Amino acid sequence: MRAVQVKEFGGPEVLGLQEVPAPEPAAGQVVVQVGAADVMFLDTQLRAGWGTDFFPVRPPYIPGGAIGGTVRAVGPGVDSAWVGRRVAARTAASGIGGGVPTGGYAEQALAQADLLTEVPEEVSIDQATALVHDGHTALAVFDRAAVRAGDRVLITAAAGGLGTLLIQFARQAGAHVIAAARGDAKLALTERLGAHIAIDYSAPGWTDRVLAATGGAGPRIVLDGAGGGPGDSALAITAAGGRFIGYGAAAGEFAGSAAADARARGIDAVGLHELDTGDDYRAGYATRILDALATDAVEVVIGQTYPLAEAARAHAAIEARTALGRTLLRIG
Repeated sequence: MRAVQVKEFGGPEVLGLQEVPAPEPAAGQVVVQVGAADVMFLDTQLRAGWGTDFFPVRPPYIPGGAIGGTVRAVGPGVDSAWVGRRVAARTAASGIGGGVPTGGYAEQALAQADLLTEVPEEVSIDQATALVHDGHTALAVFDRAAVRAGDRVLITAAAGGLGTLLIQFARQAGAHVIAAARGDAKLALTERLGAHIAIDYSAPGWTDRVLAATGGAGPRIVLDGAGGGPGDSALAITAAGGRFIGYGAAAGEFAGSAAADARARGIDAVGLHELDTGDDYRAGYATRILDALATDAVEVVIGQTYPLAEAARAHAAIEARTALGRTLLRIG
């Protein structure tokens, strides 16, 4: 089968299309004929060599932690009724495996049977794939945020996959949404999805504009997908007694340098590891988000798709900060 491998750590050019052996399912696993694979910011970081202390990634490996497609074969102990069903899932080892074809950038990939989500007829494989990671994380973030009608909510990295979902959830809850993103195209997208105010956080003084939009008090709730400097700046202007949830690191690292000051001001600062995102919660979140998508209660934004052979272009777009919403590889 064809698969994209990271041949060595480096830039997008280290991604190469190869012929590799098709995967064989172990006990409790299935083989998915992949229709679409999610391309995450994390994929670009791992490819560049970041995070090896946390992720046991060593080239050559096949990246990609989320897929959608059709079950092709099942391993021992798995109900054969899964064969032929449309599913979305995390890959069995989230792309980690020293060349073992477990990642999603491939024509076939492995997934754990007990973590499969069947895709409703009303939902496309592309849509379901785009929500494998973002859907459950967005719901976990939003549930923890406990947004109330009238809340001033700041969302950073608001034009990304998670941010676009959170804008919609916050609007539906009756919040006043301030979206922070980079560039005109991203700002326009956030406004189309319902943001009341869109602010370019690459511009000097962006936090002054947020404060002005909140009457000087600062947002009561900050949902931070940016991390790094923008995340720290957002944490610094969170209203006293408010809540800050840092779930992303689009700027290169999670926010946190102002955490001590925030706690002194009575701010509930929550990190990604404190959210209910484990396997015990995933099935419920997956059902909720796919049901919402099937009934048009929420829109999943897939900003760009690429064929498998152009995975390097997908990575380059994400690193150049030009990608909107989710980025997918379309396979088959």
